[in-house]
Amino acid sequence: MDLGIAGRRAIVCASSKGLGKACATSLAREGVHVVINGRTPEPLAEAAEELRALGGGEVTPVLGDITTPEGRAALLAACPEADILINNNAGPPPGHYHDWTPEVWRSAIEGNMLAAIYLIQSVVDGMRERKFGRIINITSAMVKAPRPPLGLSSTARAGLTAFCKGLSREVAKDNVTINNLLPERIDTGRQVQMAKRNMKAEGITFEEARARIADSISAKRFGLPIEFGDTCAYFCSVQASFISGQNIQIDGGSYPGLV
Repeated sequence: MDLGIAGRRAIVCASSKGLGKACATSLAREGVHVVINGRTPEPLAEAAEELRALGGGEVTPVLGDITTPEGRAALLAACPEADILINNNAGPPPGHYHDWTPEVWRSAIEGNMLAAIYLIQSVVDGMRERKFGRIINITSAMVKAPRPPLGLSSTARAGLTAFCKGLSREVAKDNVTINNLLPERIDTGRQVQMAKRNMKAEGITFEEARARIADSISAKRFGLPIEFGDTCAYFCSVQASFISGQNIQIDGGSYPGLV
């Protein structure tokens, strides 16, 4: 299927690795010109070379932290007329509510809600004027199924979800869509970290920890990054122009609710 987005311009946040890189890969393969982002020079340069090797769209790496005004400004300068914005950032670590100080809360909200909102505010009017825009927020399954240790993540990302739901209704008439991808157990470095955490907490081997995590998913396996990236690319397509304001769960069928 031709997604109809070759030649479009995309900002993909936190894309030197993990889910952001998977999305950038799928978009670049479709001929989208991608601006990728990371905070560490070496992984960012490596990711850029890998994406260029696909022979698709142009790849522009931008070093910076999207939680800072300077980092966001650098991304917007590299892509002043973005057709596609993929919001992504590392989630706050698991913890206990007794330990979440005001500073910890501010950091979580800045990184997982406000940074994305600031970028949306910067690009959405141009998208509306050009009559094409696709905004994807990579959030978390915890938005719809919160768990106590991940309260920082679910709270901040639920706030972003609420903001975007309201905005999506206003901009849909201009062919601008806003959707959220809710991953759970996609096999990236995050899952390695979680397995190591469980290994120490439960006194089991790394392999046992990985197996237990996989068994908690209805599909009984981890999701593949490319499965996530290709889903993202589809929701950026011309075919997906009538889908907006949605939370798309990419979780191997694990969510137990109806809505």
